[in-house]
Amino acid sequence: MTQPDKFLDAEGAAVTLGISRATLYAYVSRGLIQTTGTDQDPRRRLYSIHDIEQLKKRKNVGRRPKEAAANALDFGLPVLSSSVTLIEHGRLFYRGQDALLLAEQASLEDIARLLWDCGEADPFRDPKAEPQGWNDGLLAATESLPLTERCQALMPFVAAGRATAWKRESRRLWPGAAALTRSMAAACLARQPDGRPVHLHLADHWGLDAAGADLIRRALVLQADHELNASAFAVRVTASTGASLGACLNAGLSALSGPRHGGMTSLVELLFDEVEREGDAAEVVETRLRRGDGMPGFGHPLYPDGDPRADGILPHLPADPLTADLLAVMEETAGLRPTCDVALVALRRRLGLPRGSALALFAIARTTGWIAHALEQTEDERLIRPRARYVGPPPG
Repeated sequence: MTQPDKFLDAEGAAVTLGISRATLYAYVSRGLIQTTGTDQDPRRRLYSIHDIEQLKKRKNVGRRPKEAAANALDFGLPVLSSSVTLIEHGRLFYRGQDALLLAEQASLEDIARLLWDCGEADPFRDPKAEPQGWNDGLLAATESLPLTERCQALMPFVAAGRATAWKRESRRLWPGAAALTRSMAAACLARQPDGRPVHLHLADHWGLDAAGADLIRRALVLQADHELNASAFAVRVTASTGASLGACLNAGLSALSGPRHGGMTSLVELLFDEVEREGDAAEVVETRLRRGDGMPGFGHPLYPDGDPRADGILPHLPADPLTADLLAVMEETAGLRPTCDVALVALRRRLGLPRGSALALFAIARTTGWIAHALEQTEDERLIRPRARYVGPPPG
């Protein structure tokens, strides 16, 4: 069913953009504005407010070129060329393949080979992909650290991560990248690395059955990459210096540790706790909105009609009235749909996984995307070095 508050009619769209209807139709034909029919009359077209706002932003940036770079850093215009991931019209694609369709059957290893552009090669079968174990004393000493810090402490001991990436062909780095992926999974669990497919390693550690293991597989596939987010950009900046894959992963983990990126799952956990404690999702949401508090995990700037990663997980989880009530209340009161953070926390709770497992799944899966961005950026051989627009006091 079309949501009228997310669309404008032709007259409203043309007035908002300051263009004629002929130009509006030209924008539609070029794929710049999504259209839909109405429930009463499918022949009458409505035009996406989100797409219209994006076009307005682009037009304004074009008139003020000095502000283009600043706007591009906040869900704005593309600033880097990449063949890894595409987000378009509310859908997520890995090298041109729909991530939702891939999640039906693919493993994280399949997605890694796709993102790393391995072709027919399978680096996970290479003997060099077998990760080395950690010293038991080191593993015990880091077990109590927060997840990102534990990974940052353990991963430098993986030899493949210290190998120089500069001037090396990507295919020479693939086996080491596979070892790093397996090691990241083990570091997130605070246990020794394992050569099995990652989702089976996780399922065994968490005591899950085949159905639970398949949900883990699905979640990993859908979190593998998300274009140029904060952690991926940090990885690419690091890779542009010629740093090793291990150093690039360290940069990604650092960005992930922030509450506005990987830490979002912790905020969603607190929201779920509050709903569970109060027993009334509508009351919790109303109280938060009245206080002016944010609703973590709901609404994504790139997905005005809903995050496909959440759509690929939530319907497959065991029924849960608490989650269902919260999603329904948010849709009705704020018109917001859940992001992948809500889906990961809901999965964590429904499978009875340890607290923090949502972030672990995110970090393990995203390792494959970080590596893909590092490999692609290394091949570019250009240092990422933007200029700053100085706004401080003038020189004395």
